[in-house]
Amino acid sequence: EPKAGLPKVDKEFYVMQGDLYTNHKFGTKGHHEYSHDKAGDELPSYYTFNGSVGALGKEHKMEVNVGETVRVYFGVGGPNKVSSFHVIGEIFDKVYSEGSTNTVKENVQTTLVPAGGATIVDFKVQHPGKYILVDHALSRAGKGLAGVLEVKGKADDKVYKASHPSHGDMAH
Repeated sequence: EPKAGLPKVDKEFYVMQGDLYTNHKFGTKGHHEYSHDKAGDELPSYYTFNGSVGALGKEHKMEVNVGETVRVYFGVGGPNKVSSFHVIGEIFDKVYSEGSTNTVKENVQTTLVPAGGATIVDFKVQHPGKYILVDHALSRAGKGLAGVLEVKGKADDKVYKASHPSHGDMAH
């Protein structure tokens, strides 16, 4: 962080994505050992947030309230795969790509994070519900890569109404 710090937010979370290479298929119960062959072929048995399947769900809940601004420090430990980090149902208000605080991107849906890299995302939650954290290579969710951000509070339907008059002469 810069010496003066980043702008204040209501809640901060630290999330790491990883890919694991084992001698068993995804979901197999019992002890798994590292598979050098799968790692060499870059064929993970598991993808995880914070080291285990389901870590950002029942095990360690991420809970916020409607109207709060959230900051996620997101990293990819790899060792091999990049991430297209996305929160389904949200737009990142600010993205500090690759952890750089010199340049800020705004209104980003998905941000690319290299293996061994990191990013910082800020967004304000405006509606209650369960928002799913994913790598937008969505097949990875089937190998364990999904997390839940639960937003509590009262719905504000104003977020679904335009705040400007409509312009009939504008094209899309």
